[in-house]
Amino acid sequence: MKWILRFFPRSFLIRMSILLQPLLRFYFSGSRFIDPIDGSQYRKFLPYGYGKKLRPNALCPGTLSLERHRLLWLYLERETDFLTQQIKVLHVAPEQVFYRKFKAFPHWDYTTTDLHSPLADVVADICALPFPDQHYDLILCNHVLEHIPDDRKAMGELYRVLKKGGTLIAQVPLDENCQTTFEDKSITDSSERAQAFGQYDHVRIYGQDYYLRLKSIGFSPRAVELQKSLTTEEIVQFALPQTEAIPVMLK
Repeated sequence: MKWILRFFPRSFLIRMSILLQPLLRFYFSGSRFIDPIDGSQYRKFLPYGYGKKLRPNALCPGTLSLERHRLLWLYLERETDFLTQQIKVLHVAPEQVFYRKFKAFPHWDYTTTDLHSPLADVVADICALPFPDQHYDLILCNHVLEHIPDDRKAMGELYRVLKKGGTLIAQVPLDENCQTTFEDKSITDSSERAQAFGQYDHVRIYGQDYYLRLKSIGFSPRAVELQKSLTTEEIVQFALPQTEAIPVMLK
């Protein structure tokens, strides 16, 4: 992915992926896998990952959803009423698979923000958000904080702009077998970061103390293990992660 971004801007890649999606959806059509986000069906999902750590059946070819996207959608759809509520939503670093769907919701006051994404309505630094205090009912900020050197400052900004009683969902790559987050600010080379943190633009690998960091900001965090409420058939058919929890924080 890194070398592709050197030659092609993100906006071009996003437009090309949108144009290719109908063709990919047709070519890979079948009945073995289902993307619950739109109900489309496929004979196979594609491997995805960084370096040699490719995960089988990870990427849906028709929607470009990954395991975590499908897991999050099922949580929103089955365990909450967010998708039907009239609410103010902030989406940090919006994922393409959700962007068009959420943007079309007439009942959502939906704002996207990012420093670099062409899908951002507001270009902003997560550590200095240009939004009023207690403004949003729901904030989605997935696979962002592992990129931010001062993640506590970013967490503080998310807390500030979230309404009292509001919800932050902030998925991150998290090593569930490790209690303590691993970070080393002296590691700045992209190849060394890839080796240490799993991806060239990551600055840490979170451990279980991720929830303690959020709690220290003021959030009431919990780890939602949605898989416990799903059947084995659903986990296989939707190609979901076996054990990944969804970090859900209340203010």
